[in-house]
Amino acid sequence: MSGEERNFDDTGADTERERTLGEENASAEASADAGSGESPAAREAAAAAGGSGDASAAAEVSGADDEVAQLRARVQELEHENSELKDQYLRKQADFENFRKRMTREKADAIAYANKQLLLDILQIIDDFERAIKSAEESRDFDSFHEGVALIEKQFTSMLERKWGLKRFDSEGEVFDPQKHEAVMTGEDSDHDQPVVLEDYQKGYFLNDKVLRSAKVKVSVPSGKSGEEQS
Repeated sequence: MSGEERNFDDTGADTERERTLGEENASAEASADAGSGESPAAREAAAAAGGSGDASAAAEVSGADDEVAQLRARVQELEHENSELKDQYLRKQADFENFRKRMTREKADAIAYANKQLLLDILQIIDDFERAIKSAEESRDFDSFHEGVALIEKQFTSMLERKWGLKRFDSEGEVFDPQKHEAVMTGEDSDHDQPVVLEDYQKGYFLNDKVLRSAKVKVSVPSGKSGEEQS
C-alpha cells in the first residue's frame, strides 16, 4: 500500500470516529433531556428567565441603597433637630433659674422694705416730738407742752387713718360686742338689761374696717346676774 492510500485511510478513519462521537454526544444529550423532562426550548426559556431575575435583583438592591441613604439623611436631620432642642431647653432652664433668683431677691426686698413709707411717716411725728420736747426745755411751760403733745397725737392718728386705714374707735356706752371688745372687768348695772361697756381701759383699732385690736373694757352685768365685780 502506497503512502497516499494510507493517508486517505487515516483521514477516513478520523472522520468516521468524529461522526461516531457526535452521534454518541447527541444521544447522551437526548437521554439527559428525556431524563430531566426539559426540552431545549425549555432550557432557553429558563436561561432567559435567569437573566430577567438578575436584572430584578439588581433593581431591588439599587432601591434598597436609595432607602438606606434616605434613612441616613433623616437620622442626621433628627440629630441636628435634637441638638437644637437641647440647646433651647438649656437656655430656657437658665432663664427660668435667673427669673426664680430675681423673684426671690425681689420678694426678700419687698418684705424688708414693706413698711418703708409707714416708717417715713412716723419719722415726721418723731421730728414733731423732738421739737416739742426742745421747746418745753427752753420755756418750761407745761400747758404749752401738753397742748403740743396733744396736737402731735391728733396729727399722728389722723395720718394713720388717712394713709394707712388705721382707725381708733371708742367703746364706752356701746353694747358689748365680743368681736370688738375684750371684757377684763364686770360690774352690776340696773339701768341696762344687756351688757354695756362701762369703761374703756384700752382703745381698740380697725384696720380697713376689720378689727386689728380689741378694746379692753369694763362691762356691765344686768341686776340679778352678778352681784359683784369680777377681775
